[in-house]
Amino acid sequence: MTKKVPFKDYLPFLILAALSVIGLFVQNQVAFNGDGKYNVADVAWILVATALVFLMTPGLSFFYGGMVNRKNVISTMVQSFIAAGLVSVIWVAVGFSMAFGDSLGGVIGNPGTYFFFHNVPSAEPFANAATIPFLLFALFQMKFAVITPALVVGAVAERIRFTSYILFMVLFSLLVYAPIAHWTWHPSGFLYKMGVLDFAGGTVVHISAGCAALAGALVLKRRKDHIEKKELEPANIPFVLIGTGLLWFGWFGFNAGSALGANALSVSAFATTNTAAAAAGLSWVFFDVIRGRKASALGFCIGAVVGLVAITPAAGYVGIPQSMFIGFIAAIISNMAVHWKTKSSIDDTLDVFPCHGVGGMVGMLLTGIFATKVINPAGNDGWFYGNPDLFVKQLTGLLIVVAYSFTVSYGIFKLINLIHPLRVSEEEEILGLDATQHGERYHPANLAVNGLGALNEEAAPTEYKEFIDK
Repeated sequence: MTKKVPFKDYLPFLILAALSVIGLFVQNQVAFNGDGKYNVADVAWILVATALVFLMTPGLSFFYGGMVNRKNVISTMVQSFIAAGLVSVIWVAVGFSMAFGDSLGGVIGNPGTYFFFHNVPSAEPFANAATIPFLLFALFQMKFAVITPALVVGAVAERIRFTSYILFMVLFSLLVYAPIAHWTWHPSGFLYKMGVLDFAGGTVVHISAGCAALAGALVLKRRKDHIEKKELEPANIPFVLIGTGLLWFGWFGFNAGSALGANALSVSAFATTNTAAAAAGLSWVFFDVIRGRKASALGFCIGAVVGLVAITPAAGYVGIPQSMFIGFIAAIISNMAVHWKTKSSIDDTLDVFPCHGVGGMVGMLLTGIFATKVINPAGNDGWFYGNPDLFVKQLTGLLIVVAYSFTVSYGIFKLINLIHPLRVSEEEEILGLDATQHGERYHPANLAVNGLGALNEEAAPTEYKEFIDK
């Protein structure tokens, strides 16, 4: 018998259908030919960098998927990876316009400026990316918008309803990510005009996602296993290693690509990115050892990612030697933050706030200390070079973004919970989100699967079949 589908389950399909139909009536435009402004090497590099940043989202899926419990691997991975589809559509429709459209008081972009990418192909190059097409700049920025809400998944994994998280990603992208991107990277944005330096997304991506993650963890409250203090083994540490490798590789596009050209600054950002990640991975492992723990593969992977997070705002403003210190100290601070979190009642499943939130804050503040015009004349000198004003600006910008992202994200989670339950039921949580949300499982020990990985209900355990029958 065919299951009756409630009307609310039709809404995502109907909204996508409506957007697709609206797109039919948006007039196509001739691409701006550059008038000799484009640099072929810059265009080629930013195309590659855009693809590299995209690769970070499936990398994040592996990174998160390997760390959760076996019964939640697929759900955690798809909650991250689906952002590649969802946010891409939002970005084309209205997200890019809200981030980089005509500024409305330095707070938000005009949603109508580039509605459905209208005027994007024909526009002159962006002010800070004069040698590449404006459309390429928009696509590069799209990949940053994609991965940011995907980062939040790690804090609410193993208990959030899939449909609720889809709605969260939509609202977060429009109400949190787009405004912060406008403040920070649009020439008329108020943080940009204040002189806050964020080379590749310390505030826009990592602090905003980290604070949203903390808000989500507080609203969803603790998992049953967390309350009972059960130690759950990571499902697949090789997945974490693969994910870390993809993230590290993609981060070269993330940071070096943010120079928006194939130039010396891009090379410098590439070098600082690798150095910080290397130092942080080692720092995390060695710090674990002196605290009496084992030197673990998981520790090196987490440390390396923290280093990548911390260097993100500083990559194009600090020297290579200073990037080593940034990675080293950020890993120690985040390691301690993770330890403190484990002693609290906060259930941030995969430590998104201690790693991305705190790591991003450390990076922003150290940018205010170690930035130098020797590396980037368009930047500023930091406190270490005699200019404490930059540190004050970085701290001010950080506090504004922390307060805004946490408050608005908390409100979004609460609002969604009023419309549609955020959490799965206790029964669904026990059985696992792979089975209950998606009808799939990751290499189950007691459940037969066919060649496509779909569930074979005939061989399923009794409790699973009873759930499916409901």
